[in-house]
Amino acid sequence: MRVEGFRPYFAPDAEILILGSFPSVKSRETSFYYGHPRNRFWKVLADFYGESAPTGVEERKAFVKAHGIALWDIVVSCEISGSADATIRDYAVADLKEVLDAAPIKKILVNGSTAMKIFSKNYAELLPMTTALPSTSPANARFDVSAWENALRI
Repeated sequence: MRVEGFRPYFAPDAEILILGSFPSVKSRETSFYYGHPRNRFWKVLADFYGESAPTGVEERKAFVKAHGIALWDIVVSCEISGSADATIRDYAVADLKEVLDAAPIKKILVNGSTAMKIFSKNYAELLPMTTALPSTSPANARFDVSAWENALRI
């Protein structure tokens, strides 16, 4: 069964685009990015900016807008079993021009190896402004927060 992802979420002044692979089941249930309660994404960002982690969709939307962050996934629709990136198949790739033409993006941060593999295959010309980062997923036992902290500095 084909599953649709989310539309990009950003303010017109966003300078950082964070790309994931595809929304997890929990994220699809909450209808917003990084909805799994054990995903490290919101805590990592909140710690970096010296704030408490936003909870709920509206708080999270306000948080990313306040910090000039655009969110999207490199895969906009696919066939997937559960939430595992390894099961993504028959996928459609995001048209990043939609965000890049609408906001002054200075850097792209790619969350996880699957997202980076798909991104690299489709957007090689954007690699100079891109940083591959360890997945914030709770399934990633080798998560390194320092890579995220370094990459978030503009």
